[in-house]
Amino acid sequence: MFLISTRNFPPDLGGIQNLMEGLSNALLNHGPVKVFADSFENSDSYDQNSKLNIQRVSGFKIFRKYRKSNLVNEFIKNNVLRAAFFDHWKSIENIELASLKKTKTFCLIHSKEINHSLGSLLNKRMLNALNKANYVIANSNFTKGLVIKSGYKKENIRVINPGCNYPIKVNNESKNFAQKIYDNAHPKLITISRLDGRKSHRNILMTIKNLLPKYPKLKYVSIGDGEEKENLRSLKKELGLTDEVNFIYKSTEQEKLALLEKSDIFVMPSVVHKKSIEGFGITFIEAASYGKPSIGGIFGGEADAILNGKTGYLCDGNDLNAIHETLIKALDNEHYKKLSANALEFSKNFSWDKIIKKYIELI
Repeated sequence: MFLISTRNFPPDLGGIQNLMEGLSNALLNHGPVKVFADSFENSDSYDQNSKLNIQRVSGFKIFRKYRKSNLVNEFIKNNVLRAAFFDHWKSIENIELASLKKTKTFCLIHSKEINHSLGSLLNKRMLNALNKANYVIANSNFTKGLVIKSGYKKENIRVINPGCNYPIKVNNESKNFAQKIYDNAHPKLITISRLDGRKSHRNILMTIKNLLPKYPKLKYVSIGDGEEKENLRSLKKELGLTDEVNFIYKSTEQEKLALLEKSDIFVMPSVVHKKSIEGFGITFIEAASYGKPSIGGIFGGEADAILNGKTGYLCDGNDLNAIHETLIKALDNEHYKKLSANALEFSKNFSWDKIIKKYIELI
């Protein structure tokens, strides 16, 4: 049996949520899986339709983490496990070392949650928590370097990129929805992410404005919500992009995938925002699984997810000229179609059937 303890899990949305879901389901092919996860809206509906044995933990955050730790400690004591997986150093922090010694333990790291000043209280807590794991799994080579700079010097760090849960078939109703959104637009650009400062939505909008003289039928769709919502809505109005830009704050999974399938290029040139930085970028691989090349940033772990010049391009998301020139390079002579074929082939390396074997070998 395998144990998963996670703060991030569907139906909550996000890259780590998708990673933990994919990992849990992939482990099912190798034995039973018990998941301890935080409770979210619509958790009951999700759990009823899942093959996983999921136990939700609710309540105020400060109490919830201790309740979950107690449940996990008790479960490890009373069961024979092949391995235990933790999505965050805070998920393993309060697990008893005596319990962990009964099994192989993995703690996954992603980037933002380990990016604390050397010697700070959070940095010390993180290092103490990571020291409990048999293996620390970095989502990219960049994240591995980040945790080493943070003071973690043990030799048990491994880089295992996240697996991809896609592609899945898109239904006709959602395809019709995407057709209405994009209509006869060309080229069709898309971003799927939270609306936060790290994702460079502001610079994308300004680049769209500059591309319109060359591509008057261009359409850009952004799927996701977040704290930058009102600022971006105001900027869209200020730039006069009423018809060319469509913000979709909430969508079904099928609608999201239909829009991705209908698009030409996935655009998300992420930057460093406060302590937040792109550790890997699973959305680039998800886009690639539908044959879409990506434009990503140069500051984080995107180089593991985008082969620069082959499956897309990396550029400085702070630099409007860089974003503009990179998109022109992909769009001129429909070069993105060649990138698309490469991206689709590259995405096959991230199937969970292949990724899970790397974990099983370590066990």
